[in-house]
Amino acid sequence: MHRWKTAKHFVSWMGLSPNNKISGGAILSSKTIKTKNRAKQTFKMAAFSLTNAKSGLGAFYRRLRSRLGAPKAMTATAIKLAVIFYNMLKTKTAYRTQTQEEYDQAYSQRSLKSLNRRAKQLGMMVIPIEVT
Repeated sequence: MHRWKTAKHFVSWMGLSPNNKISGGAILSSKTIKTKNRAKQTFKMAAFSLTNAKSGLGAFYRRLRSRLGAPKAMTATAIKLAVIFYNMLKTKTAYRTQTQEEYDQAYSQRSLKSLNRRAKQLGMMVIPIEVT
């Protein structure tokens, strides 16, 4: 893994990072480049296999799929898998699994934190209520 300085370099080498075409400061296109890289194909197949998985990565894929559509969600999940793979090999550590419940809890905490920050910017306050 010494060939790539960071995980972003690794993802770019595979062709999973967006190929931004910019003209006059405006992004005209940001599709990924077409390659026959087998690593890219493997990570995209692995991402698609998470469709029904009861894991944090499966929940991540399903959340993005509902918002962005299947192709973009598959690419984003493949990037996430590639970064995990790179970091595991680089640091020689084992993969720590994340359950779907842990992912959902972390996502709700991030959403609540973002909502509180946005309300504060608008001069408001969020008051939680208990739902029974």
